Amino acid sequence: MTAPKPPVSPLGPPIRPGGRHRRRRVRRNRFVAAAVAAFVVAGGAATAVVLTSGSPGPLSAAGGTTTGTVASTTSTTGTVATTTSATGVTTTTDPPTTTVPATSTTDAGSLPQTSAFPTSTSSEFQAEMAALWRGVVSGSPVEARPAFFPENAYLQLKTLSDPAADYTYRLLADFAADLQAAHALLGQLAGRASLIVVNVPEQYGHWIPPGVCDNSVGYYEVANSRIVYRQDGQVRSFGIASLISWRGEWYVVHLGAILRSTSQGIVDDPEIGPGSSPDSATC
Repeated sequence: MTAPKPPVSPLGPPIRPGGRHRRRRVRRNRFVAAAVAAFVVAGGAATAVVLTSGSPGPLSAAGGTTTGTVASTTSTTGTVATTTSATGVTTTTDPPTTTVPATSTTDAGSLPQTSAFPTSTSSEFQAEMAALWRGVVSGSPVEARPAFFPENAYLQLKTLSDPAADYTYRLLADFAADLQAAHALLGQLAGRASLIVVNVPEQYGHWIPPGVCDNSVGYYEVANSRIVYRQDGQVRSFGIASLISWRGEWYVVHLGAILRSTSQGIVDDPEIGPGSSPDSATC
């Protein structure tokens, strides 16, 4: 385990060579917030009146008429629908109810690990990667934080003497520096770049058992995922050094590199095109 170090802002994005190198196992391994959309359905108001004979009078507040013969009168509001027939029978009908699913504010990292294999097609992962991309475009680690491995999960995971310090001063500091380096890669026109897809080579996902790399809990790991984006009509990509799992979801734990010899941010293998994802046995 390396000694904790304070965050250092990158002076520029060191670029790793286009060729990949097989990474050796290292002692490496985030707060997750799920994005929730709220939908509000509002009813409008409408009145339909059909006259069969007689002279219609002015509409009343209830939607009927004060004179004339009314075959049927229907008044619809945002709360109820009232129908009055020619016989004078009034029927009140409640509108359809729109149910908004309850949301949870439980930190996934505070829950125990599971052996569920993650998938990159889950709505949770897609939300994470959208947050990660927003952070890359804006250069804001705060915006990208939902994609990072939960801190409480890391505290459960590690057998280090001070996992909280390691999480803050090494993992988060490296993540922030790498994210800002990726932002610098996009340049001054970062806002023109759009995310296409994040390709995760799940066929290379492997289980890291307890007792390996200072871990007390097992998890899945996969290296060399690719963030594929379009900028000024050109498809480009760069890598995510390592994703690890918690409770069946992938999270970024190393963005630019697992092993590093600099405190500056690193962009993992930027390429024109979608790039490739070779296997790499890391933890």
